Amino acid sequence: MTFRFPLARLSAALTLGFALSAGSALAQEVVKIGYSGPLSGGAALYGKNVLSGMQMAVSEINAAGLEIGGKKYKLEIVALDDKYNPSESAINAQRLVQEHKTPAILVPHSGGSFAVQAFNERSNFILLSYTSVPQITARGNKLTIRIPPEFTGYVEPFVKHAMSKFGKSVAIANADHDYAKAWTAAFKPAWEAAGGKVVADNPMSYNKSTDFYSGVSRVMAAKPEVMFIGGASEPSGLVVKQARELGFKGGFVIIDQAKMDEMAKVIGGYGPLEGSIGVLPLVDDERADAKAFVQRFRQANPGRDPSSEVSLNYSAVHATALAMKLAGSVSDPAAIRAKMNEAFKTLPAKYNPNDYDGVDEKGGTMANTWVGTVEGGKVKQIKLRDLAAAK
Repeated sequence: MTFRFPLARLSAALTLGFALSAGSALAQEVVKIGYSGPLSGGAALYGKNVLSGMQMAVSEINAAGLEIGGKKYKLEIVALDDKYNPSESAINAQRLVQEHKTPAILVPHSGGSFAVQAFNERSNFILLSYTSVPQITARGNKLTIRIPPEFTGYVEPFVKHAMSKFGKSVAIANADHDYAKAWTAAFKPAWEAAGGKVVADNPMSYNKSTDFYSGVSRVMAAKPEVMFIGGASEPSGLVVKQARELGFKGGFVIIDQAKMDEMAKVIGGYGPLEGSIGVLPLVDDERADAKAFVQRFRQANPGRDPSSEVSLNYSAVHATALAMKLAGSVSDPAAIRAKMNEAFKTLPAKYNPNDYDGVDEKGGTMANTWVGTVEGGKVKQIKLRDLAAAK
């Protein structure tokens, strides 16, 4: 027997189905967080790591469901390449606000962050600045959050460690971009105040070059016992590789932008980094929440390891979403900014592998920081506060 469904009833059923589908789609609104960072050029790996952390957080937030002020939202990242160029950062930020209505934009370098601070309060969006330069928050910008703690906390412990292991002569051979310059401006006087001598000063363009032999040869002619280096991880690794090939036997002080685990991939392991001190590679962090995060990232990204850029910016996006929930708004940047301290303080441990414990009154994050030294070809984990207190 053939069953005939009345045409009018079929049409009504289809109309109802489409209406329910449209209603379901409309029930979930979209809120976008902007990103302007290097996705091409010498710092591309660095920028892509930052973006990977942001996207991992968004995937988890959307999978769990995001409800703010009684409405359901889907979170999205809109990413634009600024090639590590501050003027491009400013152009991208304007585009993100105008075209995508982003209440927050993450910029992972100091030059770009300074450029964006020229107008972010006026254009009414939060700058999530992934740079540890203290001046980012010292300016008093009311809509800025500095994601990592200030780098100045590393300087004296790093000086103390390197000087005690290798000697008092240092050559400066770090990158020549704004962030590296800020590190140099803090490092040089700290080294000299500790009784050391800067025997060579030759910053190099880490983002434009892959051959550092001439620059490294120039500083090695001064016979330093320590080299102060750092920029993006891959070129930083090449600086180490070429210094060792030219016969350098001393230690490296590495600024926090460069990650030793990523450098090790360029230079064939931790061996060439013997005696180095820098930020603790996340994959070598023995804390339980850090190890769990590394495992989740590897499962989601086969063949890849997460750097601290991944984890810190992952946590920043989770904290931003939580601040939106606490503020009851996705469109009031001032209200969201006002809840960022509470959000970082109450961020579940699962989403906080670097142990953030709040935001200070100027907008800078605070954390229980660990660093790493390379001894016997392996990374040794040390609490920064203990290193600073050591005699």
